[in-house]
Amino acid sequence: MGLWKKVTGIIKDKNSIVWANFSGKSSFRNPDLETSIIKATSHDEYHIDKRNAQIVFSWIRASPISLRPLVWALSRRMEKTRSWVVAVKGLMLMHGVFYCKVPAVEKMGRLPFDLSSFTDGHTTSGKAWGFNAFVREYYAFLDQRALVLSEKDNRKADDRSQMAQQLSKLQKLQSLLDMLLQVKPRAENMKLPLILEAMDCIIIEIYDVYSRICAEITKVLLNIYSVKKPEAATALKVLQKAMTQGEELSSFFDSCKEFGVMNANEFPTVAQIPKEEVEELERIVNGASDMTMTTYEDSIGDYSIEENDETAAIVEHKEALKTVITDKWVVFDENLKINEEKNNKNFSFAEETAALIEYVPVYNYHQQEIPDLISF
Repeated sequence: MGLWKKVTGIIKDKNSIVWANFSGKSSFRNPDLETSIIKATSHDEYHIDKRNAQIVFSWIRASPISLRPLVWALSRRMEKTRSWVVAVKGLMLMHGVFYCKVPAVEKMGRLPFDLSSFTDGHTTSGKAWGFNAFVREYYAFLDQRALVLSEKDNRKADDRSQMAQQLSKLQKLQSLLDMLLQVKPRAENMKLPLILEAMDCIIIEIYDVYSRICAEITKVLLNIYSVKKPEAATALKVLQKAMTQGEELSSFFDSCKEFGVMNANEFPTVAQIPKEEVEELERIVNGASDMTMTTYEDSIGDYSIEENDETAAIVEHKEALKTVITDKWVVFDENLKINEEKNNKNFSFAEETAALIEYVPVYNYHQQEIPDLISF
């Protein structure tokens, strides 16, 4: 960062804080909260203010009515900025807010600001393109994540509708994972502490989303023998997609390790879904469409065949499904305790901004100081 650029950033931040303190409290403005947001999203690319990020999260957890001034202050700052540094810090802060697990946040629907066409105005285009792409991709993921987070399943649905909901949820999670895999540094000049910290958050999010995908696939497969052909075909597509994403994850983690992302080194190698399991499900689905009416005697054996029509249930083949429902490719759980121990020793902004899945320990930074700095 050039001297003039650094000085300009400091002046902008100080002016913003002064204006925030003179604004006074209202239903949508809170000077104390706004000041912490400004400090947590400062223009300094070499300093990450973890303490003020934690103060913001404390406000949201303690008082849901703080969401409105948070949204107002952060949106105003994001929409005005032309600094990739402020934009990335703002996205990380918003990412952490999601992990506060406040119902009002989960009902938000979409991000309250738009960075889909962000362009840095303080760096030459030849050096800024990687940062611009990073901000846009990170924003696109968080915006879609907020939308998925706000959707609720219909718990009163019948069995078939519930299966359809599960499959729809799986497809949305897989879409989120695709978007996550697009968030990555693409230029050598991006080897900066702030980008590496943001990537730590992304790696942890990938861990969360992929673990959920694995868990949901297992639930679907447990009931796959009792569903109709359309749902079975969709389930097959989901499993094929999961196998492809497993390969993409391995490549993504390898590139992150080369770039120097700490959490990419902490997480285990992604085991692939065995191809034979996908082929087994393909055989069951394809076999169901070729079945004809048969007598009870013909149905005795490995298969139990139901009536043949366009909506007939697929073959009940529990023995085959035992090979499909496996935990060999759910690789994260078995390494969970090891990762927790490592994460306890290496605290990154990912932990300290609450951008963590629930089973990764959160380090409460300056725990004793935060309550004294908050006034309600």
